[in-house]
Amino acid sequence: MALLTLRRRPVPAVPMPERDRWLTWRLAALLLDYPAAGLLAMLDELCTAAAELPEAVRANLMTLLTHLRDTDPIVLAQQYVETFDLRRRASLHLTYYAYGDTRKRGLALLRFKHAYRHAGAELDDSELPDHLPVLLEFAATVDPIGGERLLGEHLPVIELLRLSLSDSGSPYAAALAAVVATLPPLTTADRRRIAELAAAGPPEEEVGLEPFAMDPAMFAAGEGRR
Repeated sequence: MALLTLRRRPVPAVPMPERDRWLTWRLAALLLDYPAAGLLAMLDELCTAAAELPEAVRANLMTLLTHLRDTDPIVLAQQYVETFDLRRRASLHLTYYAYGDTRKRGLALLRFKHAYRHAGAELDDSELPDHLPVLLEFAATVDPIGGERLLGEHLPVIELLRLSLSDSGSPYAAALAAVVATLPPLTTADRRRIAELAAAGPPEEEVGLEPFAMDPAMFAAGEGRR
């Protein structure tokens, strides 16, 4: 697979207020989740919330919101599965890009688990802790400082996912663009890492995630995740 084109993303001219960053993360967490009936019923409310945000993120979020509102729910479900579940290079699990399904990934997942636990949050077993919507929800509603740190550490992966979705014409790329607009600009080292990950692709060794075990309680409010 050819390297993704490392197109520069727009950077806001002024720092984004904390409230706007948190709201962006919360909206992106919802919009990147599976388009279940509960989410689709909230679209008008989410549009109202997105309208309060700066143009740097508002336009991107509205692009995805409009797509979700104007597309048949069955088609949305098919698109989501085809985009995120059937394409190795479009996984919402951030550690997958570097480690695939290898033993090393279990140790990387512990980094997320420890951050959640340090903030007094626990997950159930419905989703791994590196799932981007889970991390965004954590950053928006539980621990903005710890959550932003994890988002920043994984910015190359988040940007790589944005590029992959953009190259495939997915409307979900807009949500990723909104997220990266809330984070510091990419560095030269970040861009080098993006190129390395794009060239190598996720490792294919499948050995399970035995070193990692989820906890029985869940920190996120609302419906369980897929």
